Amino acid sequence: MERAIGVPLFARAQSGYRLTEDGIALLDKAEALETAALSFSSTAAARAEISGRVRLATAETLAAHVIIPALPRFINLYPKLTVEIITDIQTADLHRRDADVALRMVAPERGNISIQRVGTMGWGLYAHRKYLERNPVAPNIASLEGHSIITWSEKHVGLSSAKLLDRLARNTQARIETTDLPAQLAAAKAGLGVASLPHFLARSADLVCVRESIGLDQPIFLVMQSDLSQSARIRAICDFLREIVAEHRSELQPEF
Repeated sequence: MERAIGVPLFARAQSGYRLTEDGIALLDKAEALETAALSFSSTAAARAEISGRVRLATAETLAAHVIIPALPRFINLYPKLTVEIITDIQTADLHRRDADVALRMVAPERGNISIQRVGTMGWGLYAHRKYLERNPVAPNIASLEGHSIITWSEKHVGLSSAKLLDRLARNTQARIETTDLPAQLAAAKAGLGVASLPHFLARSADLVCVRESIGLDQPIFLVMQSDLSQSARIRAICDFLREIVAEHRSELQPEF
């Protein structure tokens, strides 16, 4: 240390060593560094000991575009923890123990659960440039009459997004219908029409926003089983989910 900082810290004598004035002045700082290093080591060791399986239920789009890309960082911190990500179309029920934790847009109404709102997912109307070159759209268009739309199939007509598109495009027959958002995103990228999409999904695909706000913004809830709230593995995944949603806040709900 003396060589590294270029300052004598000890005076050598036949009876042993004693601190110099510089050594005395640095003693408190050295002890603080030692305490921090010990804390770091114990925290790292505690993380390394967290093991087992945690089941996370969430939407496929959030899993693919927000959660999974950030998972390497989480796995590096908790190498013994197995993360199971559930993206089935049918919503996992925490009350039935289908999952331990959920990141979802609808708050459950029953069960012994804890709920925290951690963010908002904004939606807009989007289309590809090649579609807009053929079919110009006024900024923040109020009606899609005469435009091709990309919407939900008949079994999903009750969805808010499907109802909105039907209202905006009452006098058009040109439509592509799908059963999931990834297919709608692909159809929009192919220039097949206008779709209602989450901002983070559409902007990452380089689509053009033709209406910024469509009244479909959704809260993002972090939900967990209450009796698991003190579990180290559950606390770890919940802290991770809060952190990555916060990191993506400007993408999930951008300011135009």
